[in-house]
Amino acid sequence: MTSWTRTRFACWMLAAIACFVGSMAGVARAESPAAYMQRVQNELIAAQRKGGVAEFTDVLRKHMDVPGIGLTALGPHARTLPKSERPVYYSGMVNFIAKYAAKMAPQYPVASATVVGQGPGDAGGTNVDARVTLRSGDGYDVRWLVVKTKAGYKVRDAQVVGFWMTTFLDDLFQNYITENGNNPRALVLALSR
Repeated sequence: MTSWTRTRFACWMLAAIACFVGSMAGVARAESPAAYMQRVQNELIAAQRKGGVAEFTDVLRKHMDVPGIGLTALGPHARTLPKSERPVYYSGMVNFIAKYAAKMAPQYPVASATVVGQGPGDAGGTNVDARVTLRSGDGYDVRWLVVKTKAGYKVRDAQVVGFWMTTFLDDLFQNYITENGNNPRALVLALSR
């Protein structure tokens, strides 16, 4: 598996996870970031095995830091997107990532994803390291960035092959906006299709 292929694979996983809102709030509060990420990875693998956009959408909405990732992805254009249009944008972003994940998942069937370590954490979040093994036997490492919320945790980013996945989403979205008259509404419309 090439570095680019691994990066694309990780990108869909991050996107799916980045949009997560805490579920099982009581359980999440008692969990460590490592235990939370193991649960999230298990849910992602189950979504991949079912193979549908709806399954990935459910996991993303449940665990991804949708507002944090979504506003960061807009870059300087975030301030020009009216707050009233943000829910439509967030929904479109999650759907976009879920569609991409469902499309790419059959090419990279995951056999297992195991948490192997957790950093000390700080105000910016906690790094959780995992090892992903494909059914082919190939494997790679992922570093998840997990942030604390009132309800538990959310996934903020993932690093694969040395690249943080939100950087790819930021570039993709900001380039699209720039190419369409610096109007973030153009992106919202494109994501809504």
